Amino acid sequence: MRVLLVEDDEMIGEAVVDGLKSEGYAVDWVKDGGSATIALDTTSFGIVILDLGLPGKDGLNVLKDMRRKKNHTPVLITTARDTVNDKIEGLDAGADDYLIKPYDLDELNARVRALLRRSAGRADPIIERGRLTINPTTREVLFDGQSIILSSKEYALLFALAERKGIVLSRAQLEEKLYNYDSLIGSNAIEVHIHHLRKKLSEDSIKTVRGVGYILET
Repeated sequence: MRVLLVEDDEMIGEAVVDGLKSEGYAVDWVKDGGSATIALDTTSFGIVILDLGLPGKDGLNVLKDMRRKKNHTPVLITTARDTVNDKIEGLDAGADDYLIKPYDLDELNARVRALLRRSAGRADPIIERGRLTINPTTREVLFDGQSIILSSKEYALLFALAERKGIVLSRAQLEEKLYNYDSLIGSNAIEVHIHHLRKKLSEDSIKTVRGVGYILET
């Protein structure tokens, strides 16, 4: 899953990037509001983690611009502004959740999972697709009841295919979900991950739709 982190504090930003990457997310980190708006105008993200006190264009205006442009990406505000009026203003501007600094990285990850689950239209935290079960909290994957060990990219790809039932995802869409701006992507990287997943699950677990992309067979 692709995450946009908008945070100008170097220490906080580095810690959040490391924490999110350890959970398997592809993270793009920008440090000012103008760069955030450019990123949002050019790239599709699964979620935005947005600080309010940014240099130049502040976070609240970044959020308002997003919603004015009909960008419905979930937004988690992280800020030291902790008054009730600040929270109301952020939520009324279109934020989906509000987290006060300083915060625990485990809580941040839990809120990210909840927002992603909600945006995908799921209430149950466990994803079940036929023979496949995924627990996003523990990142445990079961196939036919057996635990499957996956690399971080294999897990991210499988999660992307499983999250929205019956949806075909193109190679470009999968690359966008798995890799950030700085990643060097091999021309056949997605095909390699698909090949490994089929060997670990079953050959018919992921179907190739010729000329379109890939879909999880349930």
